[in-house]
Amino acid sequence: MIRTRRTAAVVVTFNRLGLLQALLERLDQVPGLDEVIVIDNASTDGTSQWLAGLEGAEYDEHRSVPVLGRTLVSNTGGAGGFHDGLALALERGADLVWLMDDDGLPAPATLGQLLEHDDLDFWGPLVVDERDPGRLVFPIRLPGGTRVVHDASSAETAAVGGLLRDIVIPFNGVLVTRDLVEAIGLPRAEYFIWGDDHEYRLRAEAAGARIATVVAARVEHPSVGSLGTPMMAGRTTYNHTPSDLKHYCMARNNLVNLREYRGWPHAVAFVAKTLWFYTVTRPRPGRLLLSARAWWAALRGDFTGHERYLR
Repeated sequence: MIRTRRTAAVVVTFNRLGLLQALLERLDQVPGLDEVIVIDNASTDGTSQWLAGLEGAEYDEHRSVPVLGRTLVSNTGGAGGFHDGLALALERGADLVWLMDDDGLPAPATLGQLLEHDDLDFWGPLVVDERDPGRLVFPIRLPGGTRVVHDASSAETAAVGGLLRDIVIPFNGVLVTRDLVEAIGLPRAEYFIWGDDHEYRLRAEAAGARIATVVAARVEHPSVGSLGTPMMAGRTTYNHTPSDLKHYCMARNNLVNLREYRGWPHAVAFVAKTLWFYTVTRPRPGRLLLSARAWWAALRGDFTGHERYLR
């Protein structure tokens, strides 16, 4: 007799109780899901109290899919939340773990569409704008070239056998196998936010994992604006964010990722690109200083500097 693989969803949340409630209501309608594990990053909006009331001793027996909540003693960011949640899911016997933030909303059929491709190790859906489902929230650079697509129809056209091979948008409704986690380890909790998901994909890629996006599957997500601000007369883009916290973590973590996985030439090119953007494209001396602090922390292996930007 072939044993059915146990599938657990891991949801990381922080101070977005309304979104979490909507997501859990949706996940309760998903066939094939055995358990939902919620990692609450020390929210202050009543999330921990609501989860405690939802669970009872361990989970609400009246739900179709049981929910297990864990509230952390401090905010460890998405990276820390997925680190702990993935570890707990495996400890509880999951063979497949479905990773997602609290602001995504998978269609009820999404998990089934992903599970149709059971020969993969790390795979996920298209992440589309909740207000405009034809638009990708996170643009995709197609394999084998420099073309970047921004709409779901272009991604579908480029797919082969329903898949975009070697591409995935991590931690937005992605599945990962127990075997892969045991081979490459858990996400790097010290990253806090921004770059932890990309590092995990790079680690999986380096280990030879079978990675893909299933273009028929969908997760709806709020728009995050333009992730690529044009620079150098539109020849390239830069991921500018108004948040000092996000930029600090991006600058630090991206430099580490490039140095470790692509080599120093790519790391130096990223530094030069940042200097150009905040000197020429959008002059902001303060952001240059912030970048320098982040890069110095990256070179020293210091992953505590982001704490000064927490609110």
